[in-house]
Amino acid sequence: MSGELSREEIPVIYEDNHLLVVVKPVNMPTQEDESKDLDLLTALKQDLKTRHAKPGNVFLGLVHRLDRPVGGVMVFGKTSKASSRLSDAVRTRSFGKRYLAVVHGRPEPAAGSLTHYLLKDTRTNTVKTVAKNSHPDAKEAVLDYEVLAAGDGYSLVRIELHTGRSHQIRVQMAAIGCPLYGDQKYGAERNKPGQQLSLWSVELSFEHPTLQKQVIFNSTPPPSFPWSIWETELLR
Repeated sequence: MSGELSREEIPVIYEDNHLLVVVKPVNMPTQEDESKDLDLLTALKQDLKTRHAKPGNVFLGLVHRLDRPVGGVMVFGKTSKASSRLSDAVRTRSFGKRYLAVVHGRPEPAAGSLTHYLLKDTRTNTVKTVAKNSHPDAKEAVLDYEVLAAGDGYSLVRIELHTGRSHQIRVQMAAIGCPLYGDQKYGAERNKPGQQLSLWSVELSFEHPTLQKQVIFNSTPPPSFPWSIWETELLR
């Protein structure tokens, strides 16, 4: 992706004086990392500066993240007040996050909750499950899942996050024997190099930071394989 932002690359779903809601492209960092590739936060700041002819630095608050291979809906705060209130919503778990994932196999039961304790190795940027109270840095990770459809050895799964741990969905689904399609880090034995990770942020719901009303924003995964197996289900 070039250093210039285009609307085709990063669609804007909604914007007002307080919020900016966009569709994050796959394989774009959410914020600057060691790769020095153009990241979403920088690109959006550049775009705001150009569109609104703003002098100096542009404020844009990062309140949640998506892994680099993951696409879908994200919200940013355009003011410090909005960012603070959104961050509070994330911390108090009143910020709803729903995802769709394509996983290998079929989770059993077909719907349920998963709770694990996750420990991150910052040196390798990997996360593993550990026993409760086995490590002081381990963090509780909780999600709900539901199998929407299954076939050809894969399942389409809807996931609602209750915590926002690093690599959480990928690690927890792998822990129950259903790694995500295309996940080279936590499902290398089931995936081939070059396959795109199939995890998409499909819905965010939260109270608007100034309007005091609940808002919901959605994004649909692309019509490429393996999403294309369940084109009808994706449009529901």
